[in-house]
Amino acid sequence: MRGGNVATATDTGHTGSPVDAGWALGHPEKVADFGHRGIHEMTRVARAVIQAHYGKAPQHSYFAGCSDGGREALMEAQRYPEDYDGILAGAPANNWTGLLSLAAYDTQALTADSSSFIPPAKIATIANAVNDACDAVDGVRDGVLNDPRECRFDPATIQCKTGEDSEKCLTAAQVSTLNKLYGGLHDSHGREIHAGYLPGAEPGEAGWGLWITGPAPGKSLMAAFAYGYFANMVDENPKWDARSFDVDAAVKKAEEKTTAALNANDPNLKPFAAHGGKLILYHGWNDPAIPARNTVEYYNHVLSSNPTADTFVRLYMIPGMQHCGDGPGAHTWGTSGAPGPKDPQHNVMSALEQWVEKGVAPGTMIATRYADDEHTKTEMTRPLCAYPQTSKYRGGEVNNAASFDCVKGK
Repeated sequence: MRGGNVATATDTGHTGSPVDAGWALGHPEKVADFGHRGIHEMTRVARAVIQAHYGKAPQHSYFAGCSDGGREALMEAQRYPEDYDGILAGAPANNWTGLLSLAAYDTQALTADSSSFIPPAKIATIANAVNDACDAVDGVRDGVLNDPRECRFDPATIQCKTGEDSEKCLTAAQVSTLNKLYGGLHDSHGREIHAGYLPGAEPGEAGWGLWITGPAPGKSLMAAFAYGYFANMVDENPKWDARSFDVDAAVKKAEEKTTAALNANDPNLKPFAAHGGKLILYHGWNDPAIPARNTVEYYNHVLSSNPTADTFVRLYMIPGMQHCGDGPGAHTWGTSGAPGPKDPQHNVMSALEQWVEKGVAPGTMIATRYADDEHTKTEMTRPLCAYPQTSKYRGGEVNNAASFDCVKGK
């Protein structure tokens, strides 16, 4: 216990590396523990321990997580609405079956044959072309796409001339692959299973070279996640291979076997709101692991299902942030426990606590990009606008949040 707070954690019922799902093979009860039961049981037991040790129940309970932790956060709000008073859900993998099906589809596209793979040396070429086409769309050239949905980059513009192949262009097969990565996953009837990746997330050590394309065919993180999911949870066949992935059949089987345990797509948060719960969602527009549009779509579904949703939920889309952090934009705002300001305008956990405990809803917040790990040298500050508002440059120092206003977005 520190500062009046008690923290708890769980392995959700299994041990192993983040990309090892061998524990799930033949163990549907462990999949349920991983999907939702582990976090809920951890919470129940923690409350009992706190009551026994301190002689009183916790005044308020908070949950914060990103990626699969963001999925867990939404699962708590949807399935166990009385567990927590305040929830911070970042880059949630809440559409688990769709996301891992997308990973299988993308892996298949990149490994269809030797000509389909986009090697690491060409990622910078794609990123530079995206910036050339789209960086100025938001009114300022700063290496950050304010809303990548407005980017109209055409991969064909960097296609190699006939017979040519170099690091400075893409072959026709690679252009086709890139269009698939941006296009997302659809079934044979045109139904979107999961949104695709947005332009702008390609470069950097934590970009596409790590998550999507990988150092060699089939060696990306998302390829590993796809294999772990389909081999151990869906097909229960260690010899599963993405090259034999059939969208319609695979998605149908995945949804039948794991939707109940793993997906956190329910937009009905009325029980959570009735409990007095407050939810803050966030996602980096430059996420190379979980397409950012997925969170926007979920938030819009929540608004459609809950007429008073703005009284208990907020969404912040963060320009230039990759998966749960990093990237060219300003991305430090209290999500990682790193050094930095603790006031509610600069620290999202403080903002969530203020909303829960004082009834003050968060508005425009400020994110920072630092030049050092100690967070003492500021490189950039930017306003984070509550979606659907977006920041617009109005003149002045480009790296100063005061040079931007929050305006109505699309």
